[in-house]
Amino acid sequence: MKNVSDVQKNFDLDLEYGVEGENLLLSVFDGSRRVEVKTDRVAHKTGNIAVEYECRGKPSGISTTEADYWAFIIYSGNYIVITKTEMLKKIARYWFTHGKVVAGGDDNASMMVLIPIKEINNISLYETGLF
Repeated sequence: MKNVSDVQKNFDLDLEYGVEGENLLLSVFDGSRRVEVKTDRVAHKTGNIAVEYECRGKPSGISTTEADYWAFIIYSGNYIVITKTEMLKKIARYWFTHGKVVAGGDDNASMMVLIPIKEINNISLYETGLF
């Protein structure tokens, strides 16, 4: 059986960790960070998010963004993915060469790389430098 002082130490560490996480999320939404928000109407059906990188032959989207973070609101309404832009760029580069690129948007003028949602959730793989 754990004694009270051990439980208190773990609680303090867990609380500190939780507060750190809360502060990170608040920094994303407090206006000091730029967030690109995309709503994807078909991701919940296809399992992929589309990340635009070109429109009408010119760099756009992820190629030109000045945002610190990207947030994807999956149309089903109960799933939001938030990632740092630099991490999303790494993931997009990988899937650009190993995945699928499609045309879409108005008049199919935009080029987009499809990224499986599960890969956004597996960001730790990209943090290791494996991709």
